[in-house]
Amino acid sequence: MEQSRRKFFKGIVAAAGTTALASTANVSEAAERPMGDAAQRWGMVVDLRKCIGCQACTVACHMENEVPIGEFRTIVSNYEIKTGDKTRNVVLPRLCNHCEDPPCIPVCPVQATFQRADGVVVVDNTRCIGCAYCVQACPYDARFINPETNTADKCTFCVHRLEAGLLPACVETCVGGARIFGDLKDPQSQVSQLIAKLPTDGLRPEMKTRPQVYYIGLDERFNSKIEGAASMWNRQEALGEEEAS
Repeated sequence: MEQSRRKFFKGIVAAAGTTALASTANVSEAAERPMGDAAQRWGMVVDLRKCIGCQACTVACHMENEVPIGEFRTIVSNYEIKTGDKTRNVVLPRLCNHCEDPPCIPVCPVQATFQRADGVVVVDNTRCIGCAYCVQACPYDARFINPETNTADKCTFCVHRLEAGLLPACVETCVGGARIFGDLKDPQSQVSQLIAKLPTDGLRPEMKTRPQVYYIGLDERFNSKIEGAASMWNRQEALGEEEAS
């Protein structure tokens, strides 16, 4: 029994050493990653006055990024709020906030999550070990473990589209024009002008992560509310079981 226990603890020490070596290697390799253009800072404005909760953004994201059914990179959550005797529905689009100070990065033991020079937070799934530390660290409930890859997954602002000169899929398909995307370092960009002219809020300001997704018309009761009933687009229902499979 004592010998078995010794082997067990030796295994833990060996595993810890391997992780430490991998982390050290990743530190040097991280400098060689393509990091985007530091002259830009991508961000999004969500105008809640225009969002109709149609889920076109959710559908577009699913199709563009092949997100597994039951998970999401972006979604529009629905709430009911009561003011006096009146009850009304409120929609809240949510996605990764690509924070200036992202709490998901320092908790990653293998540095699979990192931030490009243009502010986009991405996951290198060739390094990710699926430990879910980053999922727990995100205060916006914007990450998940992809059941098909067993690695962390989330919104990337469709970085593959940005590099091709295109808008994120959710922005391009928003029927109400509620999602506005652009360079926050460019004072002439639409996002910069909206932020300069109108009051905007970010989710969970108490976390001090400096999120780069800004909301126009956000009810203050939702500043720190991230949970909610999701109106998910169901591919099986949309296409039928045979086509979806």
